[in-house]
Amino acid sequence: MHVLTVAQMRQAEAAADAAGHTYARMMERAGRAVASEIMRRMSVQGRRILVLVGPGNNGGDGLTAARFLKEAGAEVACYLLKPREETDPVFQAAKAAGCFIAQAADDRTWRVLRLWVRSATVIIDALLGTGTTRPLEGDLLRMLQIVRAEVSERRPWPASFFAPGSPLIPDAWPPRTPPEPWLVAVDGPTGMNYDTGELDPHAFHADLTVTFAHPKVGHFRFPAAHAVGELVVADIGIEAKWVPEGAFEVMDAATARAWCPPRPSDAHKNTFGKVAVVAGSTLYPGAPWLAAQAAARVGAGWVTLAIPRAIYPVLAAKTIEITYILLPDELGVLIPDAVEVLARAVEGYAAMVLGPGLTQEKEAIAFVHGMFGLERAVRRGRIGFHIDEEETIKPAAPSSAWPPLIVDADGLNALAQAKDWAARLPGPAILTPHPGEMARLTGLEKAAIEQDRLGIARQFAQTWGHVVVLKGAFTVVAAPDGRALVMPFANPAMATAGTGDVLAGAIAGLRAQGMAPFEAAALGAYLHGLAGERARQEIGAAGVTAGDLIPRLPSALRALGGAESRSF
Repeated sequence: MHVLTVAQMRQAEAAADAAGHTYARMMERAGRAVASEIMRRMSVQGRRILVLVGPGNNGGDGLTAARFLKEAGAEVACYLLKPREETDPVFQAAKAAGCFIAQAADDRTWRVLRLWVRSATVIIDALLGTGTTRPLEGDLLRMLQIVRAEVSERRPWPASFFAPGSPLIPDAWPPRTPPEPWLVAVDGPTGMNYDTGELDPHAFHADLTVTFAHPKVGHFRFPAAHAVGELVVADIGIEAKWVPEGAFEVMDAATARAWCPPRPSDAHKNTFGKVAVVAGSTLYPGAPWLAAQAAARVGAGWVTLAIPRAIYPVLAAKTIEITYILLPDELGVLIPDAVEVLARAVEGYAAMVLGPGLTQEKEAIAFVHGMFGLERAVRRGRIGFHIDEEETIKPAAPSSAWPPLIVDADGLNALAQAKDWAARLPGPAILTPHPGEMARLTGLEKAAIEQDRLGIARQFAQTWGHVVVLKGAFTVVAAPDGRALVMPFANPAMATAGTGDVLAGAIAGLRAQGMAPFEAAALGAYLHGLAGERARQEIGAAGVTAGDLIPRLPSALRALGGAESRSF
């Protein structure tokens, strides 16, 4: 499923119209889809539904939805911001169906609007669509202020999250009971910019947004994403061949399901690959455990922790399923001498995580540089001490000695301090930076990265020749060949230490099962996000820890139905 700019959506609609799939037909399907999504969640028989109608095509979609809802037994009012032409067929059809029509021009005290907002079960925002970027003002502003004030008397203004129930996320939980009034946006909330993600301070906030054909870039950019609520993408008959080239894509449940690696009945542990996790220090002993457990929980056959010898007792006491490679360390931090030991030990492994919890001590940085021949002058001495002598750390093993790599956290921080690291890294590797790490790797400001996450991830994946997983709300996965996927998850429950370690391990577990780098990274990010959604549903938006994701990774796989249904 593509993610389109406003211009790309217009091109797709124009191509569809030119091919005989007319604008009128698309509007009919759009309005039907809005009505259907409401009726899928509640019986509308006898319910009062208010449709806020704008002057353009978005208003036409709303009028069409009003007609379908009226025909289904709802009591429907269409409140028009501006008069519609009497010859407008969708307006005439809504009137003919028996919808109550009110106009702002005839309601100067806003009495009718207030009465309907106070009594409506559902309020549909069909005021402004993708083509409007101007600030909210005049009657439109006043209308939204009244709606917000009246709604706030009945319920809290919606807080946004992307919820199950659309092609993007499998419907794996019991449906939530809609609050009253339930707020539905047509294509997007009035006041959002569909390209930049800007949001007017007086914008409508929705519980549900029904967008058409493809989601828009602004749906995945903040602050507009705060106002979207649950996002459903409705089919209005626009075929893939009409979508312009170069559009981004969003990962959906069907793609994730198709990519799940098979689980043959005659498998053994080596069928599903061996993962090494090179991670940890005395300061961060939990990071390697989180990554290793995640790799095992997505189906890797054998997981090994390659850790500083000093932290072995802590981890060995915590888990019995993992094997170990004990590496030379200094006060619990890996040192360059560990490179040769590691190179001998990981022969035959199918994937390797590098970085979680290594620290940014000079010895740990020198260890990472030594793995790839990244010569760098460092001050050499015992951990925590500085001396004036400088020494150049030489490569201790050829880059070709390493299994397919997933580089995370302090592995990325170490690379950022070396020149030409992208060319020395065997690849395509999978890099999993958060925006701060991405800023260090690229030299860009963090704010600039956040403003164009999709574009920046794609640009540097192509420049570096490695897969980039730019973490955060709506994680982006980009490949060197230009492919890019955005994940449909923005979940505050996952804003907690260690969730990135879980992601790195999950990706490694899939990579070990034979998946290609881009597909492994994308499916790992999707399962990680889906596990986080399950944790939020079961625990709440606050209080989830990284460890809570690990037992939910298998259930995320099961919700997709991929592995269990592809056993051949």
